[in-house]
Amino acid sequence: MEVILELFFENFSQLERNALHARYKRRAMSEYFNTLIEGCCRGEECDSQKTCRDAIIAILRYHEKSMKTNGSVCMMGKCHNVLYVAVRLCYDWQLKDTPTVAAVLDHIYLCEKTFERIWVGALFGIRAPYFVAGWKSDFDDQEENFRAAIYFLDHATNAGSEYVNDNGEIIRFIDVPIESCGKATPLKVAIQLGLSDKLHILLRFGAQYDGVILESLLDNLNSNNRKYPYNLVNCLQFLLRTSPSIYDNNREVNKEGKREILERFPYLIEDCIIPIKRCGIEPPELKHLCRCCIRQNLWQNYQLPNGIRMLPVPESLHKYLDLLAD
Repeated sequence: MEVILELFFENFSQLERNALHARYKRRAMSEYFNTLIEGCCRGEECDSQKTCRDAIIAILRYHEKSMKTNGSVCMMGKCHNVLYVAVRLCYDWQLKDTPTVAAVLDHIYLCEKTFERIWVGALFGIRAPYFVAGWKSDFDDQEENFRAAIYFLDHATNAGSEYVNDNGEIIRFIDVPIESCGKATPLKVAIQLGLSDKLHILLRFGAQYDGVILESLLDNLNSNNRKYPYNLVNCLQFLLRTSPSIYDNNREVNKEGKREILERFPYLIEDCIIPIKRCGIEPPELKHLCRCCIRQNLWQNYQLPNGIRMLPVPESLHKYLDLLAD
């Protein structure tokens, strides 16, 4: 296996710089690796997970070597696109080795400072990336692309992966901005598109948001003359499951603040789009406050959502903590 991979990358280095720009060429390379992995598993009777891991590590080594020969700067082109062959292999074989999967993501972020080639196809559909950024998704359809995004999100969470953005802030995989979407996070894009089902999953994994995103959604609902799109209402309901109120936890809602809420969103409150106990007019339920506190602690320890099942509480509370019930 190692000898075959070494010879392969020697020949690969001779190819043109744009050799993997087209999706069909990346797929052809993925199929080659899939055939190689399957053949080695049958011929040597070895574990497919180990063989897949070895192939991906060989790809990462090639990427590192190409960077070292260029002053530790990625040459992009085929030297970088080969990482998306590794992405496809990870997903196709459902590689369980979290450090290896996390290493693939680290290599991608090191060069791109974004994971848009994983998220854009998952949120917009596989045709959108070509019109947005000039490349095509490596997955067959939007749902497969989203399942792949969640696969990598799960491994990034288990690995405790953190990334430093341009402002020096430490962020997680799920909160890395998408460059071609105005540096909006996947959560913000999901809200803007009204993808309540995908937003629900992102929130379960602990996607972060600020009051600006929430208030923008409220203003959107408030401007429709009491006609509330079902998907946007769902988005609001899911967001309100993760926060004590519609304002930040540290913001005190005094009498003037309550009056402002009543004046700004009277119909949303009257039509029960905003629950009385989630907007500061009445105190939130103790059960809900406990959920927010527990989820915050689980998030800090990279335990969302898998760590919820480890808590010694009834099944109904597992679903409540996991935002599956309210």
